[in-house]
Amino acid sequence: MKKQFLRVKQIADQTFLRAEKTEVLNEDLINAEKRVDQIKQTCQSIGKKMAACLGTETVSVEKKLKKMPDKILAQIMEESRNQLSENSILGAILGDCADVQVLLAKELVNYEVSVEKNILSPIFQVLENEIPNITKLRKQLAKLTLDMDATRTRYQTAAKHSLSSSVTTATAKADCLKDELEDASMKVEQCRDSLAAEMFALISREPEFAQLIIEWYRLQANYHRAVLGILDSALPSFENIIKDFPQKPVFGCSLEEHLRISDRQIAWVIESCVGFLLEFGICEEGLFRIAGSSSKMKKLKNAFDAGVVDMTEYIRDPHAVAGVLKSYLRELPEPLMTFALYDEWMAAAKITEQESRLQALHLVVSKLPEQYFNNLKYVVKFLAVLATNAEINKMSPQNIAIVMAPNLIWLPKEDSSMQFRQVFCSLSGNKL
Repeated sequence: MKKQFLRVKQIADQTFLRAEKTEVLNEDLINAEKRVDQIKQTCQSIGKKMAACLGTETVSVEKKLKKMPDKILAQIMEESRNQLSENSILGAILGDCADVQVLLAKELVNYEVSVEKNILSPIFQVLENEIPNITKLRKQLAKLTLDMDATRTRYQTAAKHSLSSSVTTATAKADCLKDELEDASMKVEQCRDSLAAEMFALISREPEFAQLIIEWYRLQANYHRAVLGILDSALPSFENIIKDFPQKPVFGCSLEEHLRISDRQIAWVIESCVGFLLEFGICEEGLFRIAGSSSKMKKLKNAFDAGVVDMTEYIRDPHAVAGVLKSYLRELPEPLMTFALYDEWMAAAKITEQESRLQALHLVVSKLPEQYFNNLKYVVKFLAVLATNAEINKMSPQNIAIVMAPNLIWLPKEDSSMQFRQVFCSLSGNKL
């Protein structure tokens, strides 16, 4: 209690009575203290924000993995896959995606653990050890300096009394206080040296702290490279699943691709519609010329794309089925008669002598790729049957050519010519 009172008195004397006061830090240490404070503030702010970038608290690897959004997403993908049917392409993709998502989660956990160990741990160690130690020495130095000043004041007072008095005890007291002052000065000097050593040591580690920032980006680069490797490896597999999956939209799909994945020779839409029309629409007046119900056509097209077709509900509207067949042919990326042979088809159609024109058309037909030849032959044979019932359905070869030619051959620039119709007037005569 007495010491505390004396310390308060000493502070009051230095503040109000202008008692001698020793500066705790010299100019060099003041500058060093500023740099230490800057390093402290930087470590606190950078460390806090880096930790926030990780997104998960510092826990064991197992617990961290369980809390990872990527791992949770993988679980949801797996659950969703189990809820879908076995022949669902979405289910097939989700199953593989779940496995990839787990790998991504593990890479993220490894990255976060590396950052915590190699970056955040050294930074927080500075904040938890070096900085508190410097703060402790700084407070200790201030206390020792205050004690030294108090001892000096008492010594100076005793020295004055010894000079004005011949009493031996006064001189002895002054000598004792002198020894205390020397001891206090030595303690201040030792503490100041220790403080300076700690501050200089911390300042000397600035390059190390700068290297930690670089290392952080290096760890990010390694993480992103690992993630990129996983995705680069997985994406071709994902694409192949979709590419080879037999159930996918057929409208707008290339003929080659559709036949490959469905393992068919005749396109599904062509075969289904032709088979239906042969049974229920061959005598329908104006088939392919009269439009069917737009809602029925839209429904049937979407049903084909979804792979859930029931043709029996269209018995009362064969025109809708005919319209869907035309739409399928028109939406092929390349017409059945192909872009490459367009000029040869047109040249053959210009021949006026019928036998020569048929020979020329057969020559062009023989140049068709096998898949296009088979499907064109299938369609033309059906059209020939349709034409044989022209007295009932009013669809002569000329009428068929008018409505079907634009769906079987065209140029990319939509060049529709009367020559199309000349070609089909010849082809629909059942000569293939």
